[in-house]
Amino acid sequence: MRFSSFEEMLTHFARTTPDAPALRYEDRTRSFAALEAAVAARAEELRAAGRSCLGLLADGSADCVIELFAAVRAGLQLVMLDPSLPDELLRSLIAYTDIDTLWGDEELTEELADALTGGVTDGKGRLLFFTSGTTERSKAVVLTEQSLCASAWNGSEKLPLAPEDTLLCLLPLGHVFGFVCGLLWGLSCGACVALGRGARHYGDDFAFYRPTAVSLVPLLLGFLLRQGCLNEELKLILVGAGDCPPSFLQAAAAQGIRVSFGYGLTETSSGVAISVEGDPYAMEICPDDTITLDEDGEILIQAPTCMMQGYYKRPADTAAVLQDGRFRTGDLGRFDEQGKLHITGRKKDVLVLPDGTKLFLPEYEAAIAQALGKTELAVMLCEGRPLLVLQGEGEESEILRALRPVLAERPRGQQLGGVRFVAEPMPRTATGKIKRWELQRIMER
Repeated sequence: MRFSSFEEMLTHFARTTPDAPALRYEDRTRSFAALEAAVAARAEELRAAGRSCLGLLADGSADCVIELFAAVRAGLQLVMLDPSLPDELLRSLIAYTDIDTLWGDEELTEELADALTGGVTDGKGRLLFFTSGTTERSKAVVLTEQSLCASAWNGSEKLPLAPEDTLLCLLPLGHVFGFVCGLLWGLSCGACVALGRGARHYGDDFAFYRPTAVSLVPLLLGFLLRQGCLNEELKLILVGAGDCPPSFLQAAAAQGIRVSFGYGLTETSSGVAISVEGDPYAMEICPDDTITLDEDGEILIQAPTCMMQGYYKRPADTAAVLQDGRFRTGDLGRFDEQGKLHITGRKKDVLVLPDGTKLFLPEYEAAIAQALGKTELAVMLCEGRPLLVLQGEGEESEILRALRPVLAERPRGQQLGGVRFVAEPMPRTATGKIKRWELQRIMER
């Protein structure tokens, strides 16, 4: 069904299938009726507290799910925060988004209490999600429960779940892909959502919950396949939020599991295109959305029911990408003969890594350039890892040795996967920016 709010969704199933399981966590089950009652009671408490903007340190627990639905129902502005981020970064994000109350680990919320602000006066209905790979440069994307519910309906029209299904939620609820495709997708179909028990249980949650469906980022799918974790009841995997090697999809399909690939962005409340059958990289456009290609192949999206309201406090950034109702994604694509969308690369100066996080290239490349004393270089994505491309000749081992101090400060996923030399100078625009799509063509010659 299409719902316009979280409250409408929960009350519908609390009325029509009150005893059906809505959430499973550890060895407990909460029915739709019990979930609705808990959310309603907590919403009343939040109204009485008189706060206006809740920062949710989203730990993926059942209490977290109740809190987020209750905060929206109580009319608070809700900001989804990643509790694993460094304290100083969390403080800056709290100040940026005007949070006046926090929910989460008690010790952590006490440490961050000094960052709380005076709140907002007009935040009702807003849900703020940060773009993947949160840093101080990250933008808070303003979504609504209407846009998120519409996104869940869009996806379920292409990949419906049945009330008998169990959707395993392993991805962080603080990111829109995890929230929509790990939680709302299941609940909006009246299915049960099994809440993962944390990273250390990735390998055994499948045996514990016996899910029939799951949403994964490519890196996690690869890990689960290597460990042989997927249960025999699993019949559907939705993969998104990054480039996925074909070998991962083929390995899952070889186990008799249907694999679909989804494409979407935080700014569009998650997915706008999903593969339904055949080639998993050939995606059908979701019902509410329209996708066109600019002259250079950039993907432009019109998603009136799912589009963001804008970037929080950043009107110039919003205007730069949202023009006449069309969102400029910075991604490149093509349509095949059947009208299905294929993603061919990225135009923006950002790499989406297999774990769904994003690598800010200007900063990364500047650090490499300073360490090497070279400016004719670029970083590309190759087989899921950053690849350094240098103009000229040299030895890979010497380059990597010179970069050890720079790379030592980077997470494992951002380590270089190799070095490649090209004879031509880096192709650049009139303003000096690297034309990455042209560099990709040079490398493929």
